[in-house]
Amino acid sequence: MAGHEFPEPADRKRVADHMAHPEAAEESRHSCDPAFQHGVVVGFDGSTSSERALAYSIGMARRSGSGLIIVHVANRLPTTVWAGCEPPVFVDVPDHRTEVLGLELACADHLAEVPWILVERGGDICHELEEVGREYAADAIVVGSTHGLVGRIFGSVAGRLARRAQRPVVVIP
Repeated sequence: MAGHEFPEPADRKRVADHMAHPEAAEESRHSCDPAFQHGVVVGFDGSTSSERALAYSIGMARRSGSGLIIVHVANRLPTTVWAGCEPPVFVDVPDHRTEVLGLELACADHLAEVPWILVERGGDICHELEEVGREYAADAIVVGSTHGLVGRIFGSVAGRLARRAQRPVVVIP
């Protein structure tokens, strides 16, 4: 097992509340480990298609001798809190799925073959994957394909990412 990164609650708040202190959020985003420069970025949410993308990216990272940057873009649900006659307040509700995924990944035997880190982000999936790819100067971004009605209506993550990314995008069916 090479390693993993679990954000502390303070880090989770910083990601959720990046508009309050943009310089702190910018500083935390640019402090990436140089050992993972030119690695492989993979989007992972625990779904079957993301597990296939993870398996492919492990092989890709192993063959190229690089690190693996596993990115989980957390579902941050904006919640409106109404307090009497005060204007509504929007609260960012964190997704605790990243901790669960991190524990599952830490126990995975197949990840022992490559150095890896788990990065949590919040926001638009395509934007965050490309941003992590830019920060780490990634050689490629690997994602699983999207199946279903939502992907057909709004466009799949893989399709949107392939159109806008500045680096190769590998889509695993």
